[in-house]
Amino acid sequence: MATPLLQDFPELSDLSREDLEDLLNDPVYFQAVFHSLDRVKSMYRAQAELGMANESIAQNNIALQESLYNLRGETQAAFDDAKSLEKRWKELEKEQKERFTPQFLLMRLKHAATAQDDATEAMASTFVQQQAALPSLSREDGTGTPRGGLEVDEFIQQFKEARKVYHKRAMWGDKWSSNQVIWRED
Repeated sequence: MATPLLQDFPELSDLSREDLEDLLNDPVYFQAVFHSLDRVKSMYRAQAELGMANESIAQNNIALQESLYNLRGETQAAFDDAKSLEKRWKELEKEQKERFTPQFLLMRLKHAATAQDDATEAMASTFVQQQAALPSLSREDGTGTPRGGLEVDEFIQQFKEARKVYHKRAMWGDKWSSNQVIWRED
């Protein structure tokens, strides 16, 4: 008998017609024959191997679970810190823009120039008073030279540097007032 059933399952070719009918009518007999087939055995072996591989992967995942949860917590904390710092940065940036407007900076520059001018004038007055108190070297024609030439050189150097700072500030203030200074918004 060359039926499609026997072609697909040659293992059943040894069974008689009555055995095949019993196979259809008796579920226990069907299960016994079904589980004895080589294809079914190999399918169960493959299923068992896949189950064992899946269980191995699951055990590996469980072993990594705690470290991954810790890493997730650390990452979340770092992310939250970064978001907090980003928010604080934006607040500080806004505060700086409001605080240091060009008008405010010009006012500070003018105050600094005035303070530098006052400081150099005070320096000059102090020096003149100190020099007036020192005796001078007399000459016959009535002119004299103050003593302490090294101190005079030091004063001149310090005074020049201080006045240079004043004049730079005054110059920038004048340029700014005449709109020759351009502020970028970046």
